[in-house]
Amino acid sequence: MKNHITIEEARALVEKYVQTRTLRLHSRESEVIMRKLAQHLGRDEELWGTSGLLHDLDIDVIGGNIEQHGLESINLLKNEGYDIPEMFQAILSHTEGLIAGRPARETDLDFALSAAENLTGIISAYVLVRPGQKIEGAKVKSVTKKLKDKSFAASVSREFINDIEKIGVERSMLIQAGLEAMTEIADELGM
Repeated sequence: MKNHITIEEARALVEKYVQTRTLRLHSRESEVIMRKLAQHLGRDEELWGTSGLLHDLDIDVIGGNIEQHGLESINLLKNEGYDIPEMFQAILSHTEGLIAGRPARETDLDFALSAAENLTGIISAYVLVRPGQKIEGAKVKSVTKKLKDKSFAASVSREFINDIEKIGVERSMLIQAGLEAMTEIADELGM
């Protein structure tokens, strides 16, 4: 079993298991935000980026069986020859509170992944209501205002986004990192 996965290997797994275009985009957005956070915090950029990319690897595989979400991602990764406990913990804990019996977020990686992947939903929804539907020029203040409106992108966990502060990162810094990261791949995202 390998205890490390390269970005190339992770992208190949996304190609293999993730069929839905919007899910692929969400995975990519999560990857680039996680990379930005890792850079900011001086963490392992490859681990954090691949964790973002692979956190929803199982969604198309499980169909509507949400109880298997996270568990099946880990099974897929193990079947592919990987054993990366820190990543597996983050993948499982990003479903904390949504699925009974899941481990609580504990590590910086856990909190960062949960925050980053939820932030993609706020930013993507915000871009859709902007003139021209472009991310370029989006401001932290504007995204923060949308974040405070609980009816906007209502399925996004504000708690998980706000909990980024538990690892010493201000919410505004997370949003700035998210906007920068997603702007860098705007053409790929169609934003």
